[in-house]
Parts: sequence; C-alpha cells; structure tokens
Amino acid sequence: MPQTIAVLDFGSQFTQVIARRIRECQVYSKIYHYATPAAQLKADGVIGIIFSGGPQSVYSPKAPHPDRAVFELGIPILGICYGLQLMGHFLGGKVAKGERREYGLGKLDISGNSPLFKGLPHSLRVWNSHGDKLTKLPKGFHPVARTENSEFAAIEDPARRFYAIQFHPEVFHSERGIEIIRNYLKGICGCTGDWSMSDFIERKIQEIRETVGKSRVILGLSGGVDSSVAAALIHRAIGKQLTCVFVDNGLLRKGEREYVVSLYKRNFKIDLRVEDATALFMRRLKGVQEPEEKRKIIGRTFVTVFEKSLKSIGKAEFLGQGTLYPDVIESVSIGNNPASLIKSHHNVGGLPERMKLKLLEPLRELFKDEVRAVGTALGLPREVVWRQPFPGPGLGVRLLGDITEEKLSILRDADAILHDEMMNSGWYWKVWQSFCVFLPVKSVGVIGDERNYAYVIAVRVVESIDAMTADWTRLPYDLLQTVSNRITNEVRGVSRVVLDISSKPPATIEWE
Repeated sequence: MPQTIAVLDFGSQFTQVIARRIRECQVYSKIYHYATPAAQLKADGVIGIIFSGGPQSVYSPKAPHPDRAVFELGIPILGICYGLQLMGHFLGGKVAKGERREYGLGKLDISGNSPLFKGLPHSLRVWNSHGDKLTKLPKGFHPVARTENSEFAAIEDPARRFYAIQFHPEVFHSERGIEIIRNYLKGICGCTGDWSMSDFIERKIQEIRETVGKSRVILGLSGGVDSSVAAALIHRAIGKQLTCVFVDNGLLRKGEREYVVSLYKRNFKIDLRVEDATALFMRRLKGVQEPEEKRKIIGRTFVTVFEKSLKSIGKAEFLGQGTLYPDVIESVSIGNNPASLIKSHHNVGGLPERMKLKLLEPLRELFKDEVRAVGTALGLPREVVWRQPFPGPGLGVRLLGDITEEKLSILRDADAILHDEMMNSGWYWKVWQSFCVFLPVKSVGVIGDERNYAYVIAVRVVESIDAMTADWTRLPYDLLQTVSNRITNEVRGVSRVVLDISSKPPATIEWE
C-alpha cells in the first residue's frame, strides 16, 4: 500500500477537494467517516490525519466528534476550519460564536516560523467559511497566524505535531493553499510524494480480480468518460467475464445511440449489447416533475433493464458502474453523514435496496481528471477520454418539469446545435461542460411578422477541474450570437435563448 493520509469527513462539501489536493501532491489520500476508530487508522498504516471542515458547531448536540484516541496515535494531525475548533474543544481550549462571522476572502497575517507556512510570504488572501472561532488556546499550542476577526486563525503544537487552521487552503480562492497542504504532507508527515495513477491501476486490477473471482460482470455503458474507463479497467482485469449493456432510455442526445455503438465497434473488443428501453422509461417518468423522483425512477429502471438483460447474457453477480467521488459526496444524506444532501445520483442514490446484483465501482475514489488519466494510461482514444461529462439520467435532468417526447425533441435539437458550434469553434475541448437546458416556461417572440409564444432554452457552459467547484465560461460574443440565432431559427418551439452565468457554488453544474 502507498503512504496514506486519512481525511476524516465531518461533513464539509470540500472534503473531496481536500483529498484531491493531497493527490495533486502525489500522495495517496483516503476519506474516512469522522468516527472511524483510531485502531482502524493505525491498522491501515496512515501516516497523517486531516480533520475536514463541517457545518456544525462543536457544541451542538448533533455535532460529529472523532474517536478521542486519534490524538494518541503519535502521528501528525491537521485541523481545517471545523477541524481547528474540534482540536481546540477536545484538547482543552475554548470555542465560541464570533461577534462577526467570516465568510469569503480575508487576509491572513503569518507570524513565526511554522513549518506549515514554510517558503510563503507573511500575508496571504485566504477563503473563510465559519461563524464560530477559537477563543482560548489548548495547552501546548501557540498561534502562528491571525485574521482581522480571529487571533487564532492558525495554531500549532509542534511537540505533538498538531496543526490547525481556520481557513480553507484546499479551495482555489485561498492564495498558495496547495503549498500549505504540501508543507504539511512532505515537511511534517514526511510523505515521499511517489503515488501515481499506475499504482492505482495495478492495485485496482488486483482488487477487481479478488472481488469478482470467476463471476460475470454486467456494466451499463453510456459512452461517457466514466463508464468507458470503468469498462476498460474491469475488462483489463477479467476480460471476457465482462459484458457491457448500452441502454437507450429515450433520454439520450441526438444520434447518441448510433455514435456509441460505432465508437465501441471501432475501438474495443468488449461484448456490447444494446437494449432499447425507451418505452419503459417514458412510461415510468410520465407526469413526474420532481427532480429527485426523476433520478430515482431512472436509477431503478436502469437496474430493471440490466436484470432482464441477464436472461440473454447468462448469470452475472456484479453490476459495474462508473461512480466517482463527486457522485458520492453529493449524494450523502444527513442520516449517514453530517453533510447536507445536495442531490442523489442514479449511480448511488437511485438503486433499490434489494437489488439482485452486487455493485462493482472501481472508480469510486477518483475525481474526473484522475479518471481521464487512468483512461489515457489504459490506451483509450482521445474522443472517449476527453469527452465532456454527460449525466447518467441523461436529458431527464436537463429538461425541467414533466418529460414529453415533444420537449425532448426540442432539447435534443438545441443541444446538437450548441455541440456543433462548440466543436467548430474549438471551444468544446477548452471547457468542462457545455449543454442546453429546457425551461418549462414560454416567452413571447416574433418570427417574421407573427407573434411566437414558445419555450426558453438555457445555455450552460462551465470551466472546472474536478466538478466540485466550477465557474461559467466567458465565451466569445460572436459564438454566443451564432448559437442563439441558430437555435431560435432552426428549432421549432423555441422563442428565446438565455445564458446561465451561475458558478458552483452556489449553483450546481446541472440544473436538477
């Protein structure tokens, strides 16, 4: 096993980002439940621990607390935001509500020679997100940085190798935050920084073989990056024991079915079956408007189709899926984790409890850019590895309100125009995602000399690295004009095109 840093998850929406930043430093990270026993962390051989942030107050009756024994393991601990407050609370300090909350950018003034800030200037702009603050230091600690509203914005006890910071170094808004994390990993924990995707591939192939044995695996292949890399990785491990099923759920983009079948015939030697389940999906989704209900229906219906496919494929025990880390963190509910529910994903939130197939999710611990690195290492073509993400529920979560064939047709045509123009201009390969959203509202327009009362299409184009945060892309005005003109002129039923300029957070990338 590689050197491992444990990230204890106390409910922060940035927990996955912390893990991702660690991996950017070529150090393997693993996320654990906040209450994981210290004995398990020791048995797993972790060489450092990071407490994530979280939405609770340390004094709240429902506040998540770690196993106290983690402080006796003798390994370095870094507390971030809520993690600083936990460390203060558990080790004899005092935490109270601040007179002024700190949210957004602030100025950090660094004092002393803490190894956490080695090589950094004495002043940094950092991202804060907290209402409580440490008001009394635990015994053995001293302050090493402050902000305008907190004299203990960074503290340390070098004798026990305990460090804590009130801000979030993992987000891009924090100036030189990755260097703070690197200082903790290499300067304090002694990480060698030699973990790579090749290590992951070798380990995962062995795990798949041990898990599956001689059983068969059925995998839902969408043609997207995640399912394609999952299929390639599983196929590398077990070969002919894998059968892929492409489900036409009636919620696909224009020409998607033909594209995927052609792509995999050209590039793969994988057993691929095609199931046309359009009628079943449309019947089950008829009249459904609530986003979460849509996702769960789509997830359950996928499993139904897979299970029926077994009759022609033969007995299979495992269902392979391209579930990623962001899918998991956004689907966590309060009942299992202190994080707030954002939305469920069909991969993780919509599967029935009594599913007949066991799940096989080899990419569950990876971010999208890591998945692409795995795909490249496995020899997948560029058109697969760098294809933009497409949600498992398909156009079902890009069509707001109830789903009908008419609305799907309008959305497909509009989305195809956007795709064409993004490809023609070269912008397709420069952004994270670009797609259209159908809005269930009508707007007055004019075609010729006649009044046109028709639907609205929203254009969503974002830049991101790991899908945990994203910003809207500033496309050239000429390109936007071309897209808008083509959609309103060529797609019957559309009178207006609007541009979504929301970042994540506060919005999500998808609308539902």
